[in-house]
Amino acid sequence: MTDGSARSDDQPERAEIQALRERVVALESARRPPPAHRFRALAAAVLIVLGCLLAPLAVVAAWAADEVGDTDRYVATVAPLASDPAVQNAVADRVTDALMTRIDLPALLADAAPQDRPRLRKALGGRLGDSLEGAVRSFVHDKARAVAASDAFRTVWTQANRGIHSSLDKALTGAGGGAVQLKGDTVALDLGPLVDRVKQRLVAAGMTAAGRIPAVHTDFTLVRSEQIGKAKTYVRLLQIAGNWLPVLAVLLVAAGVLLSVRRRRALVAGCLGVAVATGVLGVALRVFRVLYLDRLPADVSQDAAGAVYDALTHFLRTSVRMVVALAVVVALGAWLTGPGRHAGLVRRLWTSGIGAVRATADRAGLRTGPVGPLVRRYRTWLTWILVALSLLVYLLWPFPTGWVVVGIALCLLFLLAVTEFLAAAPDTVERASAGAPG
Repeated sequence: MTDGSARSDDQPERAEIQALRERVVALESARRPPPAHRFRALAAAVLIVLGCLLAPLAVVAAWAADEVGDTDRYVATVAPLASDPAVQNAVADRVTDALMTRIDLPALLADAAPQDRPRLRKALGGRLGDSLEGAVRSFVHDKARAVAASDAFRTVWTQANRGIHSSLDKALTGAGGGAVQLKGDTVALDLGPLVDRVKQRLVAAGMTAAGRIPAVHTDFTLVRSEQIGKAKTYVRLLQIAGNWLPVLAVLLVAAGVLLSVRRRRALVAGCLGVAVATGVLGVALRVFRVLYLDRLPADVSQDAAGAVYDALTHFLRTSVRMVVALAVVVALGAWLTGPGRHAGLVRRLWTSGIGAVRATADRAGLRTGPVGPLVRRYRTWLTWILVALSLLVYLLWPFPTGWVVVGIALCLLFLLAVTEFLAAAPDTVERASAGAPG
Protein backbone atom coordinates (compact mmCIF):
# COMPACT_ATOMS: atom_id res chain seq x y z
CA MET A 1 0.00 0.00 0.00
CA THR A 2 2.83 2.28 0.89
CA ASP A 3 4.90 1.36 -2.21
CA GLY A 4 1.91 1.93 -4.50
CA SER A 5 1.18 5.32 -3.02
CA ALA A 6 4.88 6.27 -3.33
CA ARG A 7 4.93 5.30 -7.02
CA SER A 8 1.76 7.30 -7.61
CA ASP A 9 3.33 10.31 -5.89
CA ASP A 10 6.48 9.99 -8.09
CA GLN A 11 4.52 9.96 -11.33
CA PRO A 12 3.81 13.73 -11.39
CA GLU A 13 7.48 14.44 -10.64
CA ARG A 14 8.63 12.11 -13.41
CA ALA A 15 6.20 13.69 -15.83
CA GLU A 16 7.47 17.12 -14.88
CA ILE A 17 11.11 16.05 -15.34
CA GLN A 18 10.28 14.53 -18.72
CA ALA A 19 8.50 17.73 -19.74
CA LEU A 20 11.55 19.75 -18.70
CA ARG A 21 13.81 17.47 -20.73
CA GLU A 22 11.64 17.87 -23.78
CA ARG A 23 11.64 21.61 -23.26
CA VAL A 24 15.46 21.67 -23.11
CA VAL A 25 15.69 19.60 -26.29
CA ALA A 26 13.26 21.95 -28.04
CA LEU A 27 15.23 25.00 -26.95
CA GLU A 28 18.54 23.50 -28.13
CA SER A 29 16.96 22.58 -31.44
CA ALA A 30 15.64 26.10 -31.82
CA ARG A 31 19.07 27.58 -31.08
CA ARG A 32 20.83 25.26 -33.51
CA PRO A 33 20.68 26.90 -36.95
CA PRO A 34 19.25 24.86 -39.78
CA PRO A 35 21.67 23.41 -42.37
CA ALA A 36 20.86 26.20 -44.83
CA HIS A 37 21.84 28.85 -42.28
CA ARG A 38 25.05 27.00 -41.45
CA PHE A 39 25.97 26.93 -45.14
CA ARG A 40 25.23 30.64 -45.49
CA ALA A 41 27.35 31.43 -42.45
CA LEU A 42 30.26 29.37 -43.80
CA ALA A 43 30.05 30.93 -47.26
CA ALA A 44 29.80 34.42 -45.75
CA ALA A 45 32.84 33.78 -43.55
CA VAL A 46 34.88 32.54 -46.53
CA LEU A 47 33.97 35.59 -48.62
CA ILE A 48 34.80 38.01 -45.81
CA VAL A 49 38.13 36.32 -45.10
CA LEU A 50 39.07 36.43 -48.80
CA GLY A 51 38.16 40.13 -48.93
CA CYS A 52 40.29 40.83 -45.85
CA LEU A 53 43.26 38.95 -47.31
CA LEU A 54 42.94 40.84 -50.60
CA ALA A 55 42.80 44.24 -48.85
CA PRO A 56 46.58 44.67 -48.40
CA LEU A 57 47.23 43.30 -51.89
CA ALA A 58 44.71 45.83 -53.21
CA VAL A 59 46.64 48.66 -51.56
CA VAL A 60 49.90 47.43 -53.13
CA ALA A 61 48.16 47.04 -56.51
CA ALA A 62 46.94 50.64 -56.39
CA TRP A 63 50.50 51.75 -55.59
CA ALA A 64 51.92 49.68 -58.46
CA ALA A 65 49.42 51.18 -60.89
CA ASP A 66 49.82 54.80 -59.77
CA GLU A 67 53.44 55.01 -58.60
CA VAL A 68 55.26 52.63 -60.95
CA GLY A 69 53.00 53.06 -63.97
CA ASP A 70 52.44 56.85 -63.81
CA THR A 71 55.46 58.98 -64.68
CA ASP A 72 53.97 62.23 -63.36
CA ARG A 73 53.08 60.63 -60.04
CA TYR A 74 56.56 59.11 -59.75
CA VAL A 75 58.29 62.43 -60.52
CA ALA A 76 56.04 64.28 -58.05
CA THR A 77 56.97 61.69 -55.41
CA VAL A 78 60.76 61.84 -55.80
CA ALA A 79 61.05 65.59 -56.63
CA PRO A 80 61.18 66.67 -52.93
CA LEU A 81 64.23 64.43 -52.45
CA ALA A 82 66.34 67.05 -54.25
CA SER A 83 65.91 69.27 -51.17
CA ASP A 84 66.69 66.52 -48.67
CA PRO A 85 70.03 67.21 -46.90
CA ALA A 86 70.91 63.51 -46.74
CA VAL A 87 70.42 63.11 -50.49
CA GLN A 88 72.37 66.29 -51.21
CA ASN A 89 75.29 65.10 -49.07
CA ALA A 90 75.27 61.67 -50.70
CA VAL A 91 75.22 63.21 -54.19
CA ALA A 92 78.06 65.59 -53.26
CA ASP A 93 80.10 62.63 -51.99
CA ARG A 94 79.57 60.69 -55.22
CA VAL A 95 80.53 63.68 -57.38
CA THR A 96 83.59 64.39 -55.24
CA ASP A 97 84.81 60.79 -55.48
CA ALA A 98 84.34 60.80 -59.25
CA LEU A 99 86.29 64.05 -59.73
CA MET A 100 89.08 63.23 -57.28
CA THR A 101 90.01 60.13 -59.29
CA ARG A 102 90.65 62.36 -62.34
CA ILE A 103 92.44 65.33 -60.78
CA ASP A 104 96.26 65.26 -61.08
CA LEU A 105 97.27 66.63 -57.70
CA PRO A 106 101.05 67.08 -58.35
CA ALA A 107 100.37 69.13 -61.47
CA LEU A 108 97.47 71.05 -59.97
CA LEU A 109 99.38 74.16 -58.89
CA ALA A 110 101.79 73.99 -61.81
CA ASP A 111 98.94 74.03 -64.29
CA ALA A 112 97.18 76.86 -62.55
CA ALA A 113 97.53 80.25 -64.19
CA PRO A 114 99.80 82.65 -62.23
CA GLN A 115 96.97 85.08 -61.61
CA ASP A 116 94.80 82.21 -60.29
CA ARG A 117 97.34 80.75 -57.85
CA PRO A 118 96.73 83.19 -54.95
CA ARG A 119 92.98 82.66 -55.27
CA LEU A 120 93.43 78.85 -55.40
CA ARG A 121 95.78 78.89 -52.38
CA LYS A 122 93.21 80.93 -50.45
CA ALA A 123 90.38 78.57 -51.49
CA LEU A 124 92.43 75.57 -50.35
CA GLY A 125 93.03 77.23 -47.02
CA GLY A 126 96.77 77.48 -47.54
CA ARG A 127 97.19 73.79 -46.69
CA LEU A 128 99.56 72.34 -49.22
CA GLY A 129 102.27 69.69 -49.11
CA ASP A 130 101.21 66.41 -47.52
CA SER A 131 97.68 67.75 -46.87
CA LEU A 132 97.13 68.76 -50.49
CA GLU A 133 94.77 65.86 -51.26
CA GLY A 134 92.64 66.55 -48.21
CA ALA A 135 92.49 70.24 -48.98
CA VAL A 136 91.51 69.63 -52.61
CA ARG A 137 88.90 67.07 -51.62
CA SER A 138 87.36 69.47 -49.11
CA PHE A 139 87.40 72.22 -51.74
CA VAL A 140 85.76 70.01 -54.39
CA HIS A 141 83.18 68.72 -51.90
CA ASP A 142 82.20 72.27 -50.92
CA LYS A 143 81.58 73.11 -54.57
CA ALA A 144 79.65 69.89 -55.12
CA ARG A 145 77.55 70.51 -52.01
CA ALA A 146 76.75 74.02 -53.19
CA VAL A 147 75.64 72.71 -56.59
CA ALA A 148 73.55 69.96 -54.91
CA ALA A 149 71.76 72.62 -52.86
CA SER A 150 71.02 74.84 -55.87
CA ASP A 151 67.96 75.12 -58.05
CA ALA A 152 70.01 73.71 -60.92
CA PHE A 153 70.33 70.39 -59.10
CA ARG A 154 66.59 70.22 -58.50
CA THR A 155 66.05 70.72 -62.22
CA VAL A 156 68.61 68.05 -63.12
CA TRP A 157 67.15 65.71 -60.51
CA THR A 158 63.60 66.08 -61.81
CA GLN A 159 64.59 65.68 -65.46
CA ALA A 160 66.80 62.68 -64.72
CA ASN A 161 64.09 60.94 -62.70
CA ARG A 162 61.56 61.56 -65.44
CA GLY A 163 63.94 59.91 -67.88
CA ILE A 164 64.74 57.01 -65.58
CA HIS A 165 61.11 56.22 -64.81
CA SER A 166 60.72 54.18 -67.97
CA SER A 167 63.75 52.17 -66.89
CA LEU A 168 62.33 51.60 -63.42
CA ASP A 169 58.99 50.64 -64.95
CA LYS A 170 60.70 48.20 -67.29
CA ALA A 171 62.87 46.83 -64.51
CA LEU A 172 59.91 46.12 -62.23
CA THR A 173 57.23 45.20 -64.75
CA GLY A 174 58.92 44.25 -68.00
CA ALA A 175 56.97 46.99 -69.81
CA GLY A 176 58.07 50.29 -71.29
CA GLY A 177 60.94 51.23 -73.53
CA GLY A 178 64.12 53.24 -73.51
CA ALA A 179 67.60 52.42 -72.28
CA VAL A 180 67.32 50.36 -69.14
CA GLN A 181 69.54 51.80 -66.41
CA LEU A 182 69.31 48.64 -64.33
CA LYS A 183 72.74 47.31 -63.49
CA GLY A 184 72.50 43.95 -61.82
CA ASP A 185 70.34 44.55 -58.79
CA THR A 186 70.61 48.35 -58.81
CA VAL A 187 68.47 51.11 -60.32
CA ALA A 188 70.82 54.11 -60.60
CA LEU A 189 70.64 57.73 -61.68
CA ASP A 190 73.46 59.21 -63.80
CA LEU A 191 75.01 62.31 -62.19
CA GLY A 192 76.96 63.34 -65.30
CA PRO A 193 75.17 66.71 -65.74
CA LEU A 194 75.81 67.57 -62.10
CA VAL A 195 79.52 66.73 -62.45
CA ASP A 196 79.76 69.17 -65.37
CA ARG A 197 78.30 71.97 -63.24
CA VAL A 198 80.75 71.25 -60.43
CA LYS A 199 83.64 71.36 -62.93
CA GLN A 200 82.47 74.76 -64.11
CA ARG A 201 82.48 76.07 -60.53
CA LEU A 202 85.95 74.66 -59.90
CA VAL A 203 87.30 76.43 -62.97
CA ALA A 204 85.61 79.65 -61.92
CA ALA A 205 87.26 79.32 -58.48
CA GLY A 206 90.75 79.08 -60.03
CA MET A 207 91.20 75.31 -60.47
CA THR A 208 91.71 75.52 -64.22
CA ALA A 209 92.97 71.93 -64.32
CA ALA A 210 89.41 70.77 -63.69
CA GLY A 211 88.41 72.13 -67.08
CA ARG A 212 90.52 69.44 -68.78
CA ILE A 213 88.74 66.61 -66.99
CA PRO A 214 86.84 64.56 -69.61
CA ALA A 215 83.14 63.81 -69.33
CA VAL A 216 82.47 61.94 -66.09
CA HIS A 217 79.52 59.62 -65.55
CA THR A 218 78.87 58.38 -62.05
CA ASP A 219 75.74 56.74 -60.65
CA PHE A 220 73.58 57.51 -57.65
CA THR A 221 71.73 54.49 -56.35
CA LEU A 222 67.96 54.90 -56.16
CA VAL A 223 66.95 51.30 -55.50
CA ARG A 224 69.21 48.37 -54.74
CA SER A 225 67.88 44.93 -53.90
CA GLU A 226 68.71 41.35 -54.78
CA GLN A 227 64.97 40.70 -55.07
CA ILE A 228 64.29 43.08 -58.01
CA GLY A 229 64.36 40.28 -60.55
CA LYS A 230 62.19 38.03 -58.39
CA ALA A 231 59.69 40.81 -57.65
CA LYS A 232 59.32 41.69 -61.33
CA THR A 233 56.58 39.13 -62.02
CA TYR A 234 54.61 39.95 -58.90
CA VAL A 235 54.73 43.71 -59.44
CA ARG A 236 53.64 43.24 -63.04
CA LEU A 237 50.63 41.18 -61.95
CA LEU A 238 49.68 43.74 -59.32
CA GLN A 239 50.02 46.54 -61.86
CA ILE A 240 47.71 44.70 -64.25
CA ALA A 241 45.22 44.26 -61.41
CA GLY A 242 45.51 48.00 -60.75
CA ASN A 243 42.39 49.54 -59.29
CA TRP A 244 40.27 46.45 -59.96
CA LEU A 245 41.71 44.54 -57.02
CA PRO A 246 40.43 47.06 -54.43
CA VAL A 247 36.98 46.83 -56.03
CA LEU A 248 37.12 43.03 -55.86
CA ALA A 249 38.12 43.12 -52.18
CA VAL A 250 35.20 45.44 -51.34
CA LEU A 251 32.76 43.29 -53.33
CA LEU A 252 33.88 40.12 -51.54
CA VAL A 253 33.38 41.67 -48.11
CA ALA A 254 30.03 43.16 -49.17
CA ALA A 255 28.87 39.81 -50.55
CA GLY A 256 29.85 38.09 -47.31
CA VAL A 257 27.93 40.66 -45.27
CA LEU A 258 24.80 40.35 -47.42
CA LEU A 259 24.96 36.55 -47.28
CA SER A 260 25.43 36.48 -43.52
CA VAL A 261 22.52 35.84 -41.17
CA ARG A 262 23.69 38.55 -38.76
CA ARG A 263 24.70 41.22 -41.21
CA ARG A 264 25.59 43.97 -38.77
CA ARG A 265 27.91 41.72 -36.84
CA ALA A 266 29.43 40.48 -40.11
CA LEU A 267 30.00 44.07 -41.26
CA VAL A 268 31.79 44.95 -38.04
CA ALA A 269 33.92 41.80 -38.24
CA GLY A 270 34.72 42.35 -41.92
CA CYS A 271 35.78 45.96 -41.42
CA LEU A 272 37.95 45.10 -38.42
CA GLY A 273 39.49 42.24 -40.43
CA VAL A 274 40.34 44.64 -43.27
CA ALA A 275 41.84 47.08 -40.77
CA VAL A 276 44.01 44.40 -39.16
CA ALA A 277 45.18 42.90 -42.48
CA THR A 278 46.07 46.32 -43.89
CA GLY A 279 47.73 47.32 -40.62
CA VAL A 280 49.97 44.26 -40.93
CA LEU A 281 51.08 45.60 -44.32
CA GLY A 282 52.01 48.90 -42.68
CA VAL A 283 54.08 47.08 -40.07
CA ALA A 284 55.73 44.98 -42.80
CA LEU A 285 56.78 48.16 -44.64
CA ARG A 286 58.52 49.38 -41.49
CA VAL A 287 60.25 46.05 -40.90
CA PHE A 288 61.32 45.78 -44.56
CA ARG A 289 62.82 49.28 -44.35
CA VAL A 290 65.14 48.19 -41.56
CA LEU A 291 66.13 45.00 -43.40
CA TYR A 292 66.63 46.87 -46.69
CA LEU A 293 68.94 49.48 -45.18
CA ASP A 294 70.85 46.88 -43.21
CA ARG A 295 71.74 44.95 -46.39
CA LEU A 296 72.99 47.92 -48.38
CA PRO A 297 76.73 48.08 -49.24
CA ALA A 298 78.97 50.21 -47.06
CA ASP A 299 79.49 52.82 -49.81
CA VAL A 300 75.76 53.64 -49.97
CA SER A 301 74.54 56.40 -47.66
CA GLN A 302 72.07 54.97 -45.16
CA ASP A 303 70.35 58.33 -44.62
CA ALA A 304 69.93 58.98 -48.34
CA ALA A 305 68.72 55.44 -49.02
CA GLY A 306 66.22 55.78 -46.17
CA ALA A 307 64.96 59.08 -47.60
CA VAL A 308 64.51 57.50 -51.06
CA TYR A 309 62.70 54.48 -49.56
CA ASP A 310 60.39 56.73 -47.56
CA ALA A 311 59.60 58.81 -50.64
CA LEU A 312 58.86 55.81 -52.87
CA THR A 313 56.62 54.20 -50.24
CA HIS A 314 54.92 57.40 -49.08
CA PHE A 315 51.80 56.80 -51.16
CA LEU A 316 51.71 53.19 -49.99
CA ARG A 317 51.93 54.12 -46.31
CA THR A 318 49.35 56.87 -46.75
CA SER A 319 46.97 54.39 -48.38
CA VAL A 320 47.48 51.94 -45.50
CA ARG A 321 46.52 54.57 -42.93
CA MET A 322 43.54 55.64 -45.02
CA VAL A 323 42.17 52.10 -45.37
CA VAL A 324 42.65 51.38 -41.66
CA ALA A 325 40.91 54.63 -40.68
CA LEU A 326 38.02 54.03 -43.10
CA ALA A 327 37.51 50.44 -41.95
CA VAL A 328 37.51 51.44 -38.26
CA VAL A 329 35.06 54.31 -38.89
CA VAL A 330 32.64 52.04 -40.77
CA ALA A 331 32.92 49.32 -38.09
CA LEU A 332 32.31 51.87 -35.35
CA GLY A 333 29.30 53.27 -37.18
CA ALA A 334 27.82 49.81 -37.71
CA TRP A 335 28.33 48.94 -34.04
CA LEU A 336 26.81 52.18 -32.74
CA THR A 337 23.65 51.69 -34.78
CA GLY A 338 23.22 48.12 -33.54
CA PRO A 339 20.97 46.72 -30.81
CA GLY A 340 23.80 45.99 -28.37
CA ARG A 341 23.53 47.10 -24.77
CA HIS A 342 26.67 49.23 -24.82
CA ALA A 343 25.77 50.74 -28.19
CA GLY A 344 22.34 51.63 -26.83
CA LEU A 345 23.98 53.28 -23.82
CA VAL A 346 26.16 55.41 -26.10
CA ARG A 347 23.13 56.43 -28.15
CA ARG A 348 21.19 57.37 -25.02
CA LEU A 349 24.09 59.48 -23.78
CA TRP A 350 24.23 61.13 -27.21
CA THR A 351 20.50 61.89 -27.22
CA SER A 352 20.34 63.06 -23.62
CA GLY A 353 23.38 65.29 -24.10
CA ILE A 354 21.92 66.98 -27.16
CA GLY A 355 18.55 67.22 -25.38
CA ALA A 356 20.22 69.00 -22.48
CA VAL A 357 21.86 71.48 -24.87
CA ARG A 358 18.51 72.04 -26.59
CA ALA A 359 16.82 72.61 -23.21
CA THR A 360 19.44 75.18 -22.28
CA ALA A 361 18.92 76.92 -25.62
CA ASP A 362 15.15 76.96 -25.07
CA ARG A 363 15.57 78.52 -21.64
CA ALA A 364 17.79 81.15 -23.25
CA GLY A 365 14.98 82.01 -25.66
CA LEU A 366 16.31 80.23 -28.74
CA ARG A 367 13.48 78.69 -30.77
CA THR A 368 13.69 76.58 -33.90
CA GLY A 369 10.29 77.69 -35.16
CA PRO A 370 8.89 75.64 -38.05
CA VAL A 371 12.33 74.17 -38.79
CA GLY A 372 12.19 71.87 -35.76
CA PRO A 373 9.01 69.98 -36.71
CA LEU A 374 10.16 69.78 -40.34
CA VAL A 375 13.53 68.28 -39.38
CA ARG A 376 11.84 65.97 -36.89
CA ARG A 377 9.48 64.73 -39.60
CA TYR A 378 12.24 63.97 -42.13
CA ARG A 379 15.03 63.13 -39.69
CA THR A 380 15.60 59.64 -41.09
CA TRP A 381 15.85 60.93 -44.65
CA LEU A 382 18.18 63.72 -43.59
CA THR A 383 20.41 61.25 -41.78
CA TRP A 384 20.79 59.04 -44.86
CA ILE A 385 21.36 62.09 -47.08
CA LEU A 386 24.19 63.26 -44.81
CA VAL A 387 25.77 59.80 -44.84
CA ALA A 388 25.48 59.65 -48.64
CA LEU A 389 27.05 63.10 -49.01
CA SER A 390 29.93 62.10 -46.73
CA LEU A 391 30.54 59.02 -48.84
CA LEU A 392 30.40 61.13 -52.01
CA VAL A 393 32.97 63.57 -50.61
CA TYR A 394 35.27 60.67 -49.79
CA LEU A 395 34.91 59.16 -53.27
CA LEU A 396 35.52 62.50 -55.02
CA TRP A 397 38.53 63.41 -52.86
CA PRO A 398 41.61 63.11 -55.14
CA PHE A 399 43.90 61.23 -52.75
CA PRO A 400 42.24 60.76 -49.35
CA THR A 401 44.44 60.13 -46.35
CA GLY A 402 43.67 58.75 -42.92
CA TRP A 403 43.20 62.26 -41.56
CA VAL A 404 40.81 63.07 -44.40
CA VAL A 405 38.68 60.06 -43.42
CA VAL A 406 38.70 61.10 -39.77
CA GLY A 407 37.84 64.69 -40.74
CA ILE A 408 34.89 63.58 -42.88
CA ALA A 409 33.65 61.36 -40.03
CA LEU A 410 33.87 64.21 -37.53
CA CYS A 411 32.04 66.58 -39.89
CA LEU A 412 29.32 63.95 -40.30
CA LEU A 413 29.00 63.61 -36.53
CA PHE A 414 28.68 67.38 -36.20
CA LEU A 415 25.95 67.56 -38.85
CA LEU A 416 24.12 64.65 -37.23
CA ALA A 417 24.32 66.46 -33.88
CA VAL A 418 22.84 69.59 -35.47
CA THR A 419 20.06 67.48 -36.97
CA GLU A 420 19.35 65.87 -33.60
CA PHE A 421 19.39 69.29 -31.93
CA LEU A 422 16.82 70.68 -34.37
CA ALA A 423 14.69 67.54 -34.25
CA ALA A 424 14.58 67.22 -30.46
CA ALA A 425 10.96 66.61 -29.46
CA PRO A 426 9.36 68.92 -26.85
CA ASP A 427 8.92 66.08 -24.36
CA THR A 428 12.60 65.20 -24.69
CA VAL A 429 13.57 68.80 -24.09
CA GLU A 430 11.27 69.00 -21.07
CA ARG A 431 12.76 65.81 -19.57
CA ALA A 432 16.26 67.12 -20.14
CA SER A 433 15.28 70.44 -18.59
CA ALA A 434 13.73 68.71 -15.60
CA GLY A 435 16.81 66.58 -15.09
CA ALA A 436 19.16 69.58 -15.31
CA PRO A 437 20.14 71.30 -12.05
CA GLY A 438 18.16 74.46 -11.37
